[in-house]
This record gives sequence, structure tokens and C-alpha cells, in this order.
Amino acid sequence: MSKPVVLLAEQLSPATIEALGPDFDVRSVDGTDRSSLFSALETASAVLIRSATKMDAEAISHAPNLKVIARAGVGLDNVDIKAATTAGVMVVNAPTSNIISAAELTCGHIVSLARHIPQADASLSTGAWKRSSFTGTELFEKTLGVVGLGRIGALVTARMQAFGMRVVAFDPYVSAARAQQLGVELLSLDELVAQADFLTIHMPKTPETTGMIGAEQLKAMKKTAYVVNVARGGLIDEQALAEALDAGEIAGAGLDVYTSEPPADTTLTGRANVVSTPHLGASTDEAQEKAGVSVAKSVKLALEGDLVPDAVNVAGGAIDPFVRPGIALVEKLGQVFSGLTQAGLTDLEIEVRGELADYDVSVYKLAALKGVLTNVVSESVSYVNAPLFAEQRGIESRLTVEKDSPEYRNLTTLRGTLSDGSVLEVAGTLAGTRMVQKLVGINGFELDVPLAEHHVVMVYTDRPGIVGVYGETFGRAGINIAGLQVAPHATSGEALSVITVDSRVPDELLAELGTTVEARLIRQIEITEA
Repeated sequence: MSKPVVLLAEQLSPATIEALGPDFDVRSVDGTDRSSLFSALETASAVLIRSATKMDAEAISHAPNLKVIARAGVGLDNVDIKAATTAGVMVVNAPTSNIISAAELTCGHIVSLARHIPQADASLSTGAWKRSSFTGTELFEKTLGVVGLGRIGALVTARMQAFGMRVVAFDPYVSAARAQQLGVELLSLDELVAQADFLTIHMPKTPETTGMIGAEQLKAMKKTAYVVNVARGGLIDEQALAEALDAGEIAGAGLDVYTSEPPADTTLTGRANVVSTPHLGASTDEAQEKAGVSVAKSVKLALEGDLVPDAVNVAGGAIDPFVRPGIALVEKLGQVFSGLTQAGLTDLEIEVRGELADYDVSVYKLAALKGVLTNVVSESVSYVNAPLFAEQRGIESRLTVEKDSPEYRNLTTLRGTLSDGSVLEVAGTLAGTRMVQKLVGINGFELDVPLAEHHVVMVYTDRPGIVGVYGETFGRAGINIAGLQVAPHATSGEALSVITVDSRVPDELLAELGTTVEARLIRQIEITEA
């Protein structure tokens, strides 16, 4: 038998090839040459890329035997994940390969801002000697505000504490115990921006976090403060940042990422009080080698049929075909759960009932944690690193399996205890021969809602006329309601509505609706495909 073909579309380290081992036919091609790439893909079982090769729908269509696309890095902007999933192709990346490099670059930006190192170097390189122009500030006893206390945020914290900095953080998903372990004081975002001498942001980019450091937050900062973004372009509102710098509302900024890359203009990058780098977060020899070796191991696992640690679109490995359809359901239930949380999660139980009790459903625990954490942490969450992220946040998790299931052939429930003492419960099932993913319960409210991309969930006092308010509010905004279910509670006098809409509801409109119906809870749930 011929060996499976593994295609290297970009230059990777010798260690990457060594990690693949002798069981594959390793070939090379210039991934930027589309015709050569298409030809080489015809026999490939796997392709390893960096950032230059585009594995879009057209490229995937030329690869009838392709089983895995491996990106030796974190970002997947050059991979069409939806097209890959449709074609049954696994997509893997190296989500932890650059965390040290990104953390160190963040620290480099902070030190550079404090001591004006790039500006002083540029001045001296012209022959000038202007010591007095570059008087800086000590980091000792200054306050570092960390927005997002995930793995990179924690690494930055430890390194800057070595400078004698006081560290405060905003992260609604980190427990007080975890913060205490890191020697960090948890604050609200408003408190943090007011106290920080240096602010660094390490959040995932979602509709909720985009622009989360905007004009209001920048105005509230000290005039001597600096902001740093080495995470994702757009987390800091670039226009608001430029205006704040113009107005002297803050002292400066350090930027490695931008809304468009390369930046469309020099509004920010051309300033004397901004340290700019061209997206160097993962640009170290060590990070590049870690990324290559990591995805090589994933490719080997995928082609050998084992569970793949860093699959971003499917769970690989020896999973029973009867169990596999539920993986996506459980991950989506996790996203619903995190969208409804109002406090930090401390304990999560994944309960599986019904006919699935006869099978190994341990992957459901991983899927639940991945779903819960997907829009919470700044790093890519996979089936392997999700338990680690949970542990870092002080989240205990367990899987229970019961044969008894009176109402459903299969029922999966996520039941979590939150840091404020409340309990949140979300349940779902796979219904019918088509295995439709359905949400069937939220905190005692019984439902029958097919899971979709956009939902609005509200809890309010049950009374006539509320459905008309939905229709009028959304109709006025041109938002189509694709589905609606109202579930009255058996004893509380409240009702829970799940409205399925075709597009995201603007935050202002959601707030208006919540006020109009006097909702005790109103949340927008956005679900990404597993």
C-alpha cells in the first residue's frame, strides 16, 4: 500500500517533518502558486500551511482525498472552515504555540512605552542626542490593568509582577480563588480603566468584545496611562483611540494588531507616542517551531484515526457513530449556557440520560467545556485544552450518565453553579431520525426549540400582549423572527421566551425591548457551528 501523502505548502522546520515520522509520503509545494497547489492537492491526505497559503473552497474542491488541513499557527483566516467541514475535512491549528511569545511581546510593549525605547533609538540613529526628550517612568509600584485573565493574561501578570507592578484584572469568568492564586485583584471594567497606569487587553474577538475599550473607557483613564493590544485588532476602538491621543486623554499606546492588516492608513502607526509592530505576536523561532511540531502531531493522529487535540471544526478519534451526532449539540448547549450566565462559573455537571448511557460519551464533557469557554477566553479552545482552561478558572466539571430518561430518547443537561450561588440549567436533545438539535429546557422552563445561529432569551412576568411587543419592536428594525416559543413556568408566574431571529439584534434595541417588557433577564445567544 502507498503511504498517505502529506503536503507541506510552506516552509516548515525539520522538527515538523521529524514529528510526522516515517509513515507518510511528505511532499512540498509552493502554496502561493495556485495551479501548483491545486495539482498537488489531488493526491494529498493532509496539507500543512502557515499564513500565505489560502485553503478556500476552491482549493478544497481540488482535494478529493483530503482529511485534514493543519495551520501551523493560531489564526485561521486563510482557511474556509465551513467549506472544509462540508467536505468532511478536519481543520487543526496550534492554539497554544504562541502564548509565551505573545505574552513576552506584550511585556516588551509595556517596557517600550514606559521608557520610550523605539523613539529614542530612532532619534539616536539620526545622530541626535536628546536625553531630556525621552524621560520615562518606572514600572515599579505602577498599576497594570489586565482585561482577560486567560493563559496569556496570566503569563503577562506573572512577568510584570516581577517588575514590582500591582496587577488588577477584569474577567467575569475567572473565580476569586483563581485571581487570588495569581496575586491579582478583580475589578469591574470601569474600576480597572480608572486605576490602570498601563492597560493590556487579552480577550477573544466577539461582537460583545469588539470595541470594548472605546471612547468612554479611554476618557475615564489617567492622562498618564497607556493601552496595549497584542490580542486581536478591533478590541480597542481605533478611531476612539486616535481621538483620545489627539486630545491628550491618555499618554500613548502599544499596538501589534489592527482592524485591517496591514493598516489602511497611519492614523495610529505614524504617531510618536504609539509603539507599533506588524503583528509579531507569534513571530519567534520557538513559536514557529512549536506550531509546526504541534500540527504535525495532530495530522498524524487524524490520519491514524485517533482523537485530535486541536480540531476546530470536528471531534476526531474513535468515537462511536451513535455518539458522534451529539457532540455538536453539547457544544452548542455550552454556548447557550455561557450566554445566559450572569456570574462566574464554579462547577459544571454534564448529565447524559437515555439510550446514550450504553456508550462512551466522555467526549461530551470536552464538548460542553469547549462550548462554555469558546466565547470566554482569548485563545482558541479545543477538546484537549478546554479542561485546562476550566481548571485555570477554578471550574470543577464532571460527567454523569443515567439510563433512565422518561421523556426523551436522549437528553443532555448542563447544570452549573455560579459564583453568586445561583444555579443555571440548560438541556437539549437530538430529535427524530434527522437528529435535529433542540433546546428543551432552561431552568425549569420546558421548551422545544431547534437550535439556530441567533436567539434572544427573555424571562419576564407572564401577561397578555408581550408577543405583540416582540413583533412590533423587531419589525420596526427590519429583523425577521424565524421562530418563537413562550414557556410559562409551572409555579412562578413568569414566562421564558426564546425568539429565533435571522440576524444579530443591536444591543440598543435589545435593551429597549428588555425595558419595554420589564424583563428580569434578556440575553442574546449567538451560536457558532461546532
